[in-house]
Amino acid sequence: MKQHPLLIADENIPRLRGRLENAADMRYLPQEEITPEAVREADAIIVRTRTECNELLLKDSSVRLVVTATIGTDHIDIPWCESRGIEVANAPGCNAPGVAQYVWSSLLRLGFTPGRHKLGIIGCGNVGGIVAQWGEALGTEMAVSDPPLSRRNGGAIDFSARGLHVSTAQIRETSLDDILRECDAITLHTPLTSNGESATYHLIGPRELSLMKPGAILVNAARGAVVDNEALRMKLKEGNIRAVLDTWEGEPALDRELLEMTDIATPHIAGYSRQGKERATRMALEAVAGKFGLMADTSGLEGTYSAPVQLTPERITSSYDPFEDTTALKRDPEGFERLRHDYRYREETN
Repeated sequence: MKQHPLLIADENIPRLRGRLENAADMRYLPQEEITPEAVREADAIIVRTRTECNELLLKDSSVRLVVTATIGTDHIDIPWCESRGIEVANAPGCNAPGVAQYVWSSLLRLGFTPGRHKLGIIGCGNVGGIVAQWGEALGTEMAVSDPPLSRRNGGAIDFSARGLHVSTAQIRETSLDDILRECDAITLHTPLTSNGESATYHLIGPRELSLMKPGAILVNAARGAVVDNEALRMKLKEGNIRAVLDTWEGEPALDRELLEMTDIATPHIAGYSRQGKERATRMALEAVAGKFGLMADTSGLEGTYSAPVQLTPERITSSYDPFEDTTALKRDPEGFERLRHDYRYREETN
């Protein structure tokens, strides 16, 4: 009989080691070794986005909790887990400030002027909400669209529900098509879904790209397949829009032609800040502790996000240069996973 729950954890989750060992049997594995055999006797697993958590991995296991130290959950078959009584926990909002830093530094470096240009935000959850909060601080006119969130909130997007202080004076809620027609830059912050009324798979396809203003910038730091990458490649060949891509269809394999035509191209590291990784680890520990009634050591880990007191374009661009990561990826496209794995977590804008 087990004295302590057995937890299998991805060995690359930052600052996780040593925080549950007094209360749990911890086993740390490389992502590729988190297999059905490895998790068979586990009570919980703690993973990242590259581990597919589904029937194939879990059907013969004793796992009762799946924790992902990430915002996204599209690598987890949540309906199947729920049907087997397996709880799922993620880290909502953990890296949202890092993604906002990525988005705004990219836009500013490509010539987007907050007082003159208009920003469209597709998806106003934790990440899109902070992007909007920063846009307000910078004096940017914005248009937003998030039909699922709007429906849940009775027909309007409520930023205050996520503890964000965002005035609606500079923001207009409108349709995706209107945003594409009107905005000088569009940034995507939706989950990847294939079914339902608001499915996001290829949300931006040939028709949507044709609606964009000449010279407009498309930013995808959400999931690769939210944008039809083939259609985007064809549109970029015309030379009348620009792109910032952190996520790619089929990654880590990349469309090399698309890569070369993308102004800012990075290996899925938009949210790779030190603070974001620490928040994710803390939230993962809290999920495990809550499930099994354990005491987890969260000392020294980043706490709840607080917006920068003085946010300026200079502060943002000096805190992160996405062109450095672009150079590294374009020089070595086959090193996509290595560049992610070895990434030196940056400091968020403060």
